Amino acid sequence: MNTVIEVNALAKNFGSKRALSDVNFKIEQGNTVALVGPNGAGKTTLFSIICGYLKPNSGTVNILGHDPRSAPLFNKLSALPQDAQLDPKFSVEKQLRFFAQLQGMDKKTALADTQRVLELVDLSQVAQSKTSELSHGMRKRVCIAQALLGSPEIVLLDEATAGLDPKNAKAIRNLIASLKGQITFILSSHDLSELERLCDTVLYLEQGKLSSHQSDLHQTQQGSYITLQMLNLNDEMSQKIAQLKGVTNVKQTQSDELVIEYTEYSEPLDLSLLTLIHKNQWTYKQIVNGRTLENQLFVD
Repeated sequence: MNTVIEVNALAKNFGSKRALSDVNFKIEQGNTVALVGPNGAGKTTLFSIICGYLKPNSGTVNILGHDPRSAPLFNKLSALPQDAQLDPKFSVEKQLRFFAQLQGMDKKTALADTQRVLELVDLSQVAQSKTSELSHGMRKRVCIAQALLGSPEIVLLDEATAGLDPKNAKAIRNLIASLKGQITFILSSHDLSELERLCDTVLYLEQGKLSSHQSDLHQTQQGSYITLQMLNLNDEMSQKIAQLKGVTNVKQTQSDELVIEYTEYSEPLDLSLLTLIHKNQWTYKQIVNGRTLENQLFVD
């Protein structure tokens, strides 16, 4: 698999404030990557450097073999800021055609590509509508359609589903999932459950420093994990689960949640766990193989 983005020893200052410090990572072609961190962690600064809007103070960024500000990246890298706006006076189709022509397409090609991306976001029916006539969720999907013009190889989406109703948020998640493997996505969001469903790799920023995690990191050198959510969870339940063969650690991470670490035995732990639950007539909400992304990032 090819590396499409490589960042080495990246640092950025704003006056005396250190926004990014010694950031290093690689992103492989076709991956869907989550960029996570608290407000002020440096996510927007990192996005801006990758897009070529800002220059780092030191370090290097290589995108498809080029510097972020290089002309060969034109049409290959696309970004959608969180607060991107469309002109309310013009139709959806007219605006998207205009943006496509700015990419160098002729009028016929621009119209065809506009129709293509509107079909991708399931909004062909509003092509002649002004954006001021659309709901917030529809406008967001039009903005994502704009980011997909020209079939870019890399797309950065900042809070793509923030503030959307569940239906529109689901439509955007489905779109990203359908393009997974064809486009390399970098997604910034505070919704960890959404990122967990979509992403292969997690880049966690805190105070400008980065650590990298895999969202499917269920297997470790120490063993494996099961996340269990229970009704009326209590100490007695935890103690009985801890006595199951193969269990090495049981940690309560929320009022109704346990993370169970275990080593492999002939009988799968999830089967032993379900047998124990049935025997004691406990009620469980959910059993998940592995740890949630939230537990990977924030639970020791």
